[in-house]
Parts: sequence; C-alpha cells; structure tokens
Amino acid sequence: MISPLFSLRLSTGRSPWQTAAAVLAISLTFCAERARAATSWDGKAAAEYVLSVFPDRPEAIYKKGETVTFQIDLQHNKQPATEGSVDWKISKDEVAPPIQTGTAKLENGKAVITGKLDEPGILHCEVIYKQDKTLFKAMAGAAFDVTELKPSLPVPDDFDAFWAAKKKEIAAVPLNAKLTPVPLPPNRDGVETFAYQADSIGGPSTGFYGRPLGAKPKSLPALIFVPGAGVRSANLDAAAGWAKSGMLLMDLNAHAIPNGESKEFYAGLDAGELKDYRTRGRESRDTYYFLGVYDRILQAMRFLTEQPEWDGKTLIVAGVSQGGGLAIATAALEPRTSYLIAFVPGLCDHSGMLANRIAGWPKAVLKGADGQPDPKILEAMRYYDSANFATRVKAPAHVEIGFLDVTCPATSSYTAYNNLPGKKEVVNHPNNGHDLGLQVWSDMRKLVLAHIAEQSKTPAP
Repeated sequence: MISPLFSLRLSTGRSPWQTAAAVLAISLTFCAERARAATSWDGKAAAEYVLSVFPDRPEAIYKKGETVTFQIDLQHNKQPATEGSVDWKISKDEVAPPIQTGTAKLENGKAVITGKLDEPGILHCEVIYKQDKTLFKAMAGAAFDVTELKPSLPVPDDFDAFWAAKKKEIAAVPLNAKLTPVPLPPNRDGVETFAYQADSIGGPSTGFYGRPLGAKPKSLPALIFVPGAGVRSANLDAAAGWAKSGMLLMDLNAHAIPNGESKEFYAGLDAGELKDYRTRGRESRDTYYFLGVYDRILQAMRFLTEQPEWDGKTLIVAGVSQGGGLAIATAALEPRTSYLIAFVPGLCDHSGMLANRIAGWPKAVLKGADGQPDPKILEAMRYYDSANFATRVKAPAHVEIGFLDVTCPATSSYTAYNNLPGKKEVVNHPNNGHDLGLQVWSDMRKLVLAHIAEQSKTPAP
C-alpha cells in the first residue's frame, strides 16, 4: 500500500523546456483574459491602465468561514489612479451562488472588499474598471478547505463491472500495429520517429511514436501523452524530444484520424464530422464518444508495453485539460501505470450542478426546462467521470490546478484529486485559469526524470 502524501506548493516561474512548450501550444485551451488573470495587463503590450486584484494570502488558502480580503489596485501610466471606482462581483466558481455585487470607490488607486465561504470551494472575485467605452477586468481566487471537496455523486455500483467488460472487448481486438518512419524534426538526432497506427474498436488508434536509436531490450521507460481537447495532429516534436531524453514516447491522437496533415484538414473535421465529439452519444454509457477514446488509449498502452525495449516497470501517463482527465482514467484502467501526471484535468464531476458547483469540462449534462439535469445523461456520465476513475488509481500522482479555471473548474479537479487513494501531490496556481504558464512543462520534465531515476532503483518484475 502506498502511503498518502499531500503537498501544497505555490508555483513559481522557471525556464520553460522547449519541447514541452511545443506541446503546450496544442494542448491547452488558451484564453487571453486568463493569461494573467489577477491583472488586466497581459505583460506584453504597454497599457495606460492596469487593474489588479489579489487575495491577502499569497497561497490563497483559507478555512471555511474565514474572511478573505481582496486587494484592488488601479495604475494609470504606472502611477496610482487619482480617482474612480470599480464594480465587483464575488461568487463561487465565478457563476454559482452565493453571488454578491457592488461598487468600490478607489482611494489613491486602491480599494478592498471581503468575502468568505462556509463550505469547501473556490471563491472568485472579479473587478471591472470602466474608462469611457473600455472595460478593464481582473480576477482573483481563494480556496476554502478544497481538500474536503467530495464528488457530487458516488461511484456507480457496477462501475468496475462495466469497465472490466469494455476492457475485455478491446483486449480481444488484435493490435496489428503499424509503424511508418517519418522524418525527424530539427535538432532531434539520436532517435527515430514513426507514425503509429493500431486497430481499435470504432476506428484506429493513431499518434506519433519516438524511441532512441540502438536501445537494448528491457532498457527504457515508457511515457504516453494523452491528448487535450480539440481536433488536430499528434505532436511529432514531442515524440522526438522526449525520446531524445532516453525513453519510449507515444504522443496520441484522441480521434481515429491520421496525423501530420494540414491545418485545413483538421479545421474541416473540427467544424464538420467531429464538431460535437465532446458530447456525442452522451445519452448512454455504451454510446458516448469517449468510450472509443479510451479504447484507443488502451491499445496504445498495450503497444508500448509490448515493445522489446520497455523496461517492464516504468509506464508514465500524462495529460492536460481533456488529457488530464483521460490520464486519470488511463491510470485506473491500466494498473501497470507507474506514475500519473494531470494538469487542469477535465472530465471530472460531471454532475457538479447537484452540489451547486460548476460541472467539469465538457459540461455534458443538459438541463431541462425545469432546470433539472437530464437523468439519462446524468447517469451515463457517471461512468466517464474521472473523479470516479481516481478511486481506482494505484500509481502515485501529481496534479496541478488553476484557481481561476472555469473551463476545468478547480472544484471539479479537486474532487478527482481528493479521490486519489495513494501517494499524491497537488500544485496550486492561485493566479491562473486554464493556462498555467510555460514553466509547468519544465516542472513536468523534472517530475518524469525524477520518477525514472526512482524506478531505476527497483528491479523489473
């Protein structure tokens, strides 16, 4: 039994790792307003007005019932604004009640407002300054006993039986894996890269695969990147870059589509055939689109573990956003996973509205005219909730969460994190939304290499 580890640490800026930065460009749903969400300034272009708001604790962590003081600052040409006022709104998850609103008069460019939560959750404070027809917005977050957050519904009684049956179905499909050599990206010598394709249910499992040249049998760890949301190619540079670091690397596509095609090719699919993939088939646990995604992931994991170079013990799964939720599910479905990394995970707490919270991405559960969630969809989505999968994860886990995230809300991510039963750590990003910044990829590299080093101390099974 792995002993529990709980860690909270505030992220700080570090030098980004360039290969992972390339993955970031296609893995995170970027929102400019959230790039530096505690301030209206993006850190790049000059700005006449800069509006900022921060909680009174740098880590933004509070106990239920404690008061948080949000400190507001308005700069005009890098000096405190001499007059004016800001409109403010305080709410759970930005939209959920209790919601308070008001106007605060600025004195020497500053004002304070207070708020609190009497339950576990995230409190958001949004401030707006109006200058003629221009609006300057900033947001801050505060977390209240978030480690006490629980999923809004329990794990279904037949959850394990359902997924055991689905795993049996995909295991019966021969891989018939095909590797087609593809040219290396620049500065990626010493490795070889391939377009990967294997048979799966409902369409092939595809991606880019990289490995070091001349590796000996049973000598290499394996890492799989499960994909973030959207319709695009897998990332060849990621496969080559991580392989150059001495591992087998699979950068997987969520969809049963080819990789390395033009932007226009993927844009056409995104606007057409795959436009509604996030919610397609959600009325039944047997028809939801992500069932095929999990099948393709399991086939890719199977491929990796059948490679003669795999060391037989180090199997890492990592993902961001949609991929973070998929990574949690993958670690649950593939018990040989040795390490789980999930950044701003989606697919968590689909039924959050039952607990007066924002549901996790993709917010698949519809509400009827009576304001109540559709019962069929609600039931089906319980089998695709990564908070439920988290209870079955045996591997140690590293999770990163943005307090201002409303795409994959921090509360939904915490329901999954809190359900992880083993060794785990969480990194909070109080001033970030869905974009955590490039430094997290440097952190990921360190995490992966540290895990590989630790694994090297133990013999293969």
